[in-house]
Amino acid sequence: MIRLLSYIYPITKTIKSKHNNVLEITWFRGKKLLNTKNANYSNGSLKKILKIGLKHTNIELTNNILLLGLGGGSAIEILVNKYNYDKKITAIEIDPVIIDIAEKEYNIKSNKNLTIICKDAYGFIKENTIFFDFIIVDLFLDDEIPTQFFQEQFWLKIINTKQILFNASLKGNYNTQLQNIITLLNSKKFTTQVLHKVNKTNTLIIAKKQ
Repeated sequence: MIRLLSYIYPITKTIKSKHNNVLEITWFRGKKLLNTKNANYSNGSLKKILKIGLKHTNIELTNNILLLGLGGGSAIEILVNKYNYDKKITAIEIDPVIIDIAEKEYNIKSNKNLTIICKDAYGFIKENTIFFDFIIVDLFLDDEIPTQFFQEQFWLKIINTKQILFNASLKGNYNTQLQNIITLLNSKKFTTQVLHKVNKTNTLIIAKKQ
């Protein structure tokens, strides 16, 4: 019934979060969206952006994926449903409220192929000793990327991989930081591709080890 009514008018409920302030779960035109005040976290524009980015990667060569930033699980849904990905995914999410929403609203929960860890992504990367073929970096708090994820120390920790997809910007004010990341990746024998204004908004960086 809610799905049908959402074609007439949006239906929203709000949930408070320490990390994301207020989260909104909105039924709109038959889709259940997870939004913050200024950004989509699942099943809307973010899903379209990730689909476009993943088209430019080599998922078929991937055996082990690290997802930094779970949201409502759009990346996982795309990997499983569109690419039939049945290998190991590890998802890191700082916000326990987001993890609860992903499980209850989108049926994204830990299983034999998916491990969800509630932890700050920066702290996880500092301690990580596991090799991942492919790292997806999708780390927003509302429409901002925390500054530590633009720092060289973070990138030096994740370049021991074959591929990186970085959802790099919702706003257009990170040009210097992004160029520094691209320069670092190129110096470490990655080829980089930058997609601007994906779905008319985001910048994506795709990096592949040569």
